[in-house]
Amino acid sequence: MPAPSNVLIPNPSPIASNGRGGVAKRMHLSHDFFSQDTLTVARLLLGKRLVCRLDGHRLAGCIVETEAYIGEEDKGCHASVGRTQRNEVMFGPPGHAYVYFTYGMHWMFNVVTEPEGFPAAVLIRALEPVEGIAIMACNRHGRDGVNLCSGPAKLTQALGITRALNGIDLCARGVELWIEDAPPIPDADIAIGPRIGLNNTPEPWKSILWRFYVRGNSFVSKLTADRRRQTADT
Repeated sequence: MPAPSNVLIPNPSPIASNGRGGVAKRMHLSHDFFSQDTLTVARLLLGKRLVCRLDGHRLAGCIVETEAYIGEEDKGCHASVGRTQRNEVMFGPPGHAYVYFTYGMHWMFNVVTEPEGFPAAVLIRALEPVEGIAIMACNRHGRDGVNLCSGPAKLTQALGITRALNGIDLCARGVELWIEDAPPIPDADIAIGPRIGLNNTPEPWKSILWRFYVRGNSFVSKLTADRRRQTADT
């Protein structure tokens, strides 16, 4: 796996705990980070913090599940039909938000990857909520716990992400949506699997192992029924 870019953009947010007993200034991930190959970005995004400023409130969660969508040859990718008005953002510069509507009811949030002109993106599938949890629960009509952000449609509703944020530069200063750096998740704590919901997609794209998630995290969207029951009982 290529070494990750260390170019980061300072975030003017207050000093905050880095979650490991120390104090660190939060940093926005940069365009250089997102310009890496999509599988690298999908893997490295685990543990990073997705932040949305909604009505002056900071809502945030640690990314615990991602999926990679890569190029026009990928039959599970929107770009497989060529360049359209809907997927135009995917062909643009890296580090921009690609937000689309699906099933007539849900918003999905992706971040564009790789150099401009090559259509690729990472879908953010699940978050572990860490800031603004009460507001997220209100946005989710009272749902909380593992149901708060354990799915791509759930997290967009919780954070208030809609088409209004489609195409914004996540690396720019003063934006309402961005991703902050955080310590990397160890390889031993990461699992991979096929992407979810591609039932009508031909092989090998249906079963390709381009989904990354934090092993054992209760907020991962695809858990077995037994695991869900265990989580609910704890």
